[in-house]
Amino acid sequence: MTFCTFGVVQSFGVYQDYYTRFALNEHSPSEISWIGSVQVFCLFAFGLPAGKLFDLGYFHHLIIGGSLLYLFSTFMLSLAQSHHYYQYFLAQSIGAGIGMGMMFIPSISVTAHYFRKRRSLAMGIVIAGSSLGGCIYPIMLNNIFEAAGFGWGIRAVGFMDLGLLIIANSIMRTRLPPNRRKGKSSPMVKEILTDVAYLFYMAGSFLMFWGVFVPFFYLQLWSALHHINSTVTKYSITIMNATSIVGRVLPNLIADKYGPLNTIIVLCFVTGCLVFSMFGATTASGIIVFGIFYGFFSGGAVSLATPGISSYVTHSDASDLPLRIAILSFTLSLPLLTGNPLAGALLSPPRLLWHRPIILAAVRQSFFNLVYA
Repeated sequence: MTFCTFGVVQSFGVYQDYYTRFALNEHSPSEISWIGSVQVFCLFAFGLPAGKLFDLGYFHHLIIGGSLLYLFSTFMLSLAQSHHYYQYFLAQSIGAGIGMGMMFIPSISVTAHYFRKRRSLAMGIVIAGSSLGGCIYPIMLNNIFEAAGFGWGIRAVGFMDLGLLIIANSIMRTRLPPNRRKGKSSPMVKEILTDVAYLFYMAGSFLMFWGVFVPFFYLQLWSALHHINSTVTKYSITIMNATSIVGRVLPNLIADKYGPLNTIIVLCFVTGCLVFSMFGATTASGIIVFGIFYGFFSGGAVSLATPGISSYVTHSDASDLPLRIAILSFTLSLPLLTGNPLAGALLSPPRLLWHRPIILAAVRQSFFNLVYA
């Protein structure tokens, strides 16, 4: 299920490139990036109500309803007409975003029902499904857009997701009983929101997520505008997502031994440094090397954001974990909403001053360590 939700988000660089150069070329990169940013905002913001409904026992209602809304919106996107911005925005940002939000957090939270000792690794493997999706979607979309057009590219994705979501809805089950005891939620929310250490963790995660997806949105456009050969340009997003599969499993394995917080601090520091290296990625080999390393380290940082919350769980039965995840998810929706459009605005088209968004993205990610320290 993470393949069909967050995997789509990590593939938005393909849409950013296509919309900027063809379908919505009268709009600035910043305006176009709002489509992807509002989509990922909905995905994370709806994690708060979805987390509460999951806790009340509405797991299957959420994933079935979310699947239907997401698939309907995807097929509506395939009918969008070029130069009609609102059609892309309504289908891709609002409809698909809300549908994905109904599925994403429940599909991660249910993992905690089955694992305690290896929870970080288990969640990392689940979230790695999004990286696999981020490998498949760009290849499909780039090739089908070129061969058969935008509409059939989106429909191909829709039919593939239909099959995958049928399988996911058929096999996913909760293990623990729902928490329907009245009067418990409000005290738990107050307890969580007065946990100072947890609030600092959310603040650091806010800064990290404010910049971490800038390369995922803009690397393909960067590559195309620097006249990198078309093959490397088409596969630039796939390269990052392929290495992030390993990045979302191996660091989580290390985190089970050394702790998720210790691990994520190192990953965020390296990721922030790597963004600066994008200045040197002006050749095919540079794009490939940047994609490999950035995908690995950013994938680890993103995948450990959720397992890191387990360090702040205070209930012996981990009953506060789903709500902590949901609150963090809603908090992260705000930097994800604004980070990429801000990067697009800093490009200052038509001159495209790339140093502005690159420096800002690097600094924002590095601030995670400062806030946590």
